Amino acid sequence: MSGGVDSSVAAALAAHSGAEVIGVTLQLYDHGEAIKRTGSCCAGQDIYDAKTVADRLGIAHYVLDYESRFRTGVIDRFADEYALGRTPVPCSLCNQGVKFTDLIAFARELGADCLATGHYVRRMVNGGRVELHKGADLSRDQSYFLYGTTAEQLDFLRFPVGDLPKPEVRRLAAEAGLEVAAKPDSQDICFVPDGDYAGLVKKLRPETAAPGEIVDLGGRVLGQHAGVVHFTVGQRRGIDVGGQAEPLYVVRIEPGTRRLVVGPRRALAVSAMRIEDMNWLGESQREVAVKVRSMAPPVSARIDRDWAMFDKPEYGVAPGQAAVFYDGSRLLGGGWIDETVVAEDSEPVARRAMA
Repeated sequence: MSGGVDSSVAAALAAHSGAEVIGVTLQLYDHGEAIKRTGSCCAGQDIYDAKTVADRLGIAHYVLDYESRFRTGVIDRFADEYALGRTPVPCSLCNQGVKFTDLIAFARELGADCLATGHYVRRMVNGGRVELHKGADLSRDQSYFLYGTTAEQLDFLRFPVGDLPKPEVRRLAAEAGLEVAAKPDSQDICFVPDGDYAGLVKKLRPETAAPGEIVDLGGRVLGQHAGVVHFTVGQRRGIDVGGQAEPLYVVRIEPGTRRLVVGPRRALAVSAMRIEDMNWLGESQREVAVKVRSMAPPVSARIDRDWAMFDKPEYGVAPGQAAVFYDGSRLLGGGWIDETVVAEDSEPVARRAMA
C-alpha cells in the first residue's frame, strides 16, 4: 500500500472478498521536499494515507523501513547509470528489488497465500500456464516496468485493478469512503524532489556536473556543455549549438572524456541492440514486439540469443533503458539495453549475434 488510490483499491477489493488482509507500506526515502509534495509515494504523507485507508478497511497495517535497501538498489544505481552516460529506469529496479523480491519474502514469512498490488497489469492462467498481460486500460498499463517479474513471483502475485479503467478505480475508492479517491497519481521518478533529477545526481555523483565538449560525429568541437547529467541519448533540447544545417540530437555520451557526441536525427537510427540480464516469461518466441521506452509503441523485432534485431530502424534506443518484449498483450520478458548498433552496421551485428 503506497498510499495511492490504486493500491488502496486493491486492498479494498481483497478485504471485501472476505480474505484476511494485511496492508504493508514500504518507507523508501524521506526527502523533506517529498513529504508534502503532491505526487510522491512511499514517504511522509503517503505512509499516513496508507494507514488511514487500512483503518477504514479494518485491516492490519505494517510499515517496513526499506530506505537503505532502496538507496543502494535504486537511487545509487540511478546516479551511477547517469555517471556512465546511460539512461536508467528506476521504476523497473524498484519492482525487481524491494517491491517484489523483498516484499514477497516478507509476505511468505507472514504465511500469506499471495501478494496483491495496485499495478495495472493482468495475471492470466492459460492452459495451466500463468501469464502476465498488459493492463486492460492501455493508457495506464505498467507492464513495461514489470518485465523483471519471475515465473515464481508471478505464481504468488495478484493484480486486482488490472482489469479496471482508472475512473472505475477512483469510483470504487469513493464508494468505499477512502480519502485517497481523488489523490493525484505518483510520479514515475518518485524519489526525486520537484522532478529535479539532475540536482540529485549532481549531489550524489558530482563528476557528472563537470563541463565538457560538444562534438559532431567526426570529433569536431561545436561547443561546450554544463555536465553530462543534463543529457540522455536522443535528446534535442539544451544542446545550444547554433549555425547547423540540421537540428542536432545527442547520439552518444562519453563520460570518460565528458564529451557529448551530437548529430542529425538519422544518426539515431538503430538496427540492433544487445540485451543483458534477460528475464524470460515466454517460451521459445523469436518474432516479437518490443518496447524500448515506457511510452513508445511496440515495434517488430527478432530475438537471437542476447541480441534483438529490429525489422525497421528504430529511434530513441539508449543503453541503460529496458527492452521489453511482447506477444500481443502478453509480456514475454525483457532486459537492459547494453549496446546498440547504428542502422548501417546491421549486417556485421547480425553475424555476430548468430555466431
